[in-house]
Amino acid sequence: MPTRLNQMTGIIDIGSNTVRLSVYQMSDNGAYRVVDQGRWPARLSQRMNAEGALPAEAVDELVEVLNHFKHICQKHGAGSIRAVATAAIRQAINRDSIIDRLFTSTGITVEILSGEDEARIGSLAMLNSLTLADCYIVDIGGGSTEITLIQNRKIVSAVSFPIGCVNISTKYALGDGPVLPSVQLDIQSEVCRLLSKEKWISDFPGLPLIGLGGTVRALAKLRQRESNYPFPHLHGYELEIPELSSTLSSLADIPVDQRRKLPGLSKDRGDVIVPGLAVLLGVMQQSQTSRLVVCGTGLRDGLFYETCLPNLQSSSEDGVLEESIRNLTALYPVAPDEHLLQVRRLALTLYDQLSSNTKMVGNSRRLLEAAARLFRIGSVIDFNDSADHTFYMLLHTNWNGLSHRDMVLTAAIASYRGVNPLRRKIAPYRSMLLEGDFEIITKLGSLLQLAAALDRSESQAITSLELSMIGNKLQLIADVGHPLPVEQMEVENIAKEIKKNWGVTPELSVRIR
Repeated sequence: MPTRLNQMTGIIDIGSNTVRLSVYQMSDNGAYRVVDQGRWPARLSQRMNAEGALPAEAVDELVEVLNHFKHICQKHGAGSIRAVATAAIRQAINRDSIIDRLFTSTGITVEILSGEDEARIGSLAMLNSLTLADCYIVDIGGGSTEITLIQNRKIVSAVSFPIGCVNISTKYALGDGPVLPSVQLDIQSEVCRLLSKEKWISDFPGLPLIGLGGTVRALAKLRQRESNYPFPHLHGYELEIPELSSTLSSLADIPVDQRRKLPGLSKDRGDVIVPGLAVLLGVMQQSQTSRLVVCGTGLRDGLFYETCLPNLQSSSEDGVLEESIRNLTALYPVAPDEHLLQVRRLALTLYDQLSSNTKMVGNSRRLLEAAARLFRIGSVIDFNDSADHTFYMLLHTNWNGLSHRDMVLTAAIASYRGVNPLRRKIAPYRSMLLEGDFEIITKLGSLLQLAAALDRSESQAITSLELSMIGNKLQLIADVGHPLPVEQMEVENIAKEIKKNWGVTPELSVRIR
């Protein structure tokens, strides 16, 4: 693979409701992230004339937006820009002249995606960021809705319907006032009628529904604010039909100007959130889904993967987490890879032998392994208080592969420095945790501290580690290449913490080979 030193790529999604930009950075070590974003509420679907053409003034505005986004990309030194258009321009009778005008005035070639392309690319984003193996995916846009069936993490079926939050609002002449329950039911009935033409949409009742797009994100923001949800991410947040129905009813009962004042709801979504949620409710009803899972990635992310990382597709649950951790450690390379691998190996060795006599939850080993790979990440901010920085970063940095609760647990394990600091850190997240989680964190966190102590000199001198119990003494017998005075001192320092959490006192002895 050729060297990529801070390669910048601009991705522009010309949607029926909103035009969005993301600028992605890729470094020479394979790390990638979003460094800038932009959005413009274009409302292209609403601006179509009676003949189905996008008028000249709307195209002029689109030219200005694209030139602005192009300027942002140039400021970042983007080497390429990929721009796509979806339902509004796809359905416009003058779409060819629109594409020609955009190229002539901006120099940007705009691809028109088919509905099937949208479904495929959105699914790629989901598969690289969520771990579900079997599910439906719905992407509600301004002018179309795509539904995809995923089985064994592969696309089985996909379809695009010409209904979205903007054109449904126009069709039912919703205006600026409240939306009557009868109108909401009419929208849901139309959605169910359209979806019933594709039998597979209702063939797998009980599957989760993965929601992409602005309507689903807006719903999640509102529900999180209403419930005082403490976790800062939308991605991976889960809802059920009663929560969606309740939010739809409360929003439909008030006029648009009041919706625009609601905390957490962007002003330009106030008039289309109700039709969008009505479409979503119809999809959930027809697919007989068990729950809605919010996907924070979407079309732009899928386009980035397809354009810049064409060989990246996580085929398993572990693959999503593995790639996220790889990317995080590449973005923030604060510790030698050899040291992190050694701490990980030692932590799992300790866990496998100690946990056999202790009741641990099913995924404890997986959480410990993730924490062992990320426990040094906070020192990229500052070595002092690096544990607190690690905890904050792991709760506010973009990474995938774990549930919200498991991310809190992993962050707490990785940053563990004793019971009292732990109580302070996890206090805001108590509502997310289960009985017994505190004990899990203290056990795994102290075990990780012991593993780090065993390679404190970062020399990877321990080639094998044997454990034996003599009374309440935990004998750690290490085969080493040289004496370990620093490690022996560190084990003595952590011994009290291990005794408190595991009921044994560790003692390190070495065998020089």
